[in-house]
Amino acid sequence: MLNENKRKPHEYIIFPLDFASLKEAIKYIELLKKHVGLFKVGLELFMREGPRGLQAIAEAAASKIFLDMKFHDIPETVSAAQKAAQFYGAKYITVHCDEGTGLLKAVVDSIKNGTQVLAVTVLTSLSKQDLKEIGISEEFQDPVKLVLRRAELAKRANCSGVVCSGEEVKAVKEKFGKDFLVVVPGIRPTWGTIQNDDQKRVSTPYAAIKNGADYIVVGRPIKCAKDPLNAAEKVAEEIEKALKDTK
Repeated sequence: MLNENKRKPHEYIIFPLDFASLKEAIKYIELLKKHVGLFKVGLELFMREGPRGLQAIAEAAASKIFLDMKFHDIPETVSAAQKAAQFYGAKYITVHCDEGTGLLKAVVDSIKNGTQVLAVTVLTSLSKQDLKEIGISEEFQDPVKLVLRRAELAKRANCSGVVCSGEEVKAVKEKFGKDFLVVVPGIRPTWGTIQNDDQKRVSTPYAAIKNGADYIVVGRPIKCAKDPLNAAEKVAEEIEKALKDTK
């Protein structure tokens, strides 16, 4: 786990830059850079703006970048892609667990600049029924069991941690220890309403942090709020309460 004594509540927040243009992404960076810990760059923005856009984002965000490409390919291809990604000084990068320790270890071994690898376990948009539909064995159709299995692979490959939902974070921390990082997406504050929400395994900021999350990804509850800055501050307040309640 990160040194919480040196972290302020807002530094637990990762804000996704899920925008259609670099101009809009930069606007939100300027608005929120003192109110969140990291900015997440995913497929939408990267596909629209490419590496040059990522460079501009890294400069605007002072390299507080969570590069969430969720790479999934043969080890040699992914390792090469991650080497290129390191150029932008990302703090964290993500790789899917699906191919096992071979892929994960290849990526970890390719890191040279201190960037940390996080393994994506089970997407928060997937339910038990979804896991059954795609052919996951009955034993692992329980998301908690599958997340723990994949977290074990990540640990074995020397990844710094995993990405999982708030429903599994406590189990991951209990099994793998406080130093194994956990990033939790699918965050939904009770005060926020999201239209056409595609997330199925969700958590409040308070619950995720109290259960041990090192970071929470908060996108639409902030982005879609009438006052995004106020929404980010409300999330930080929930985090602060959770931290106090865990002491």
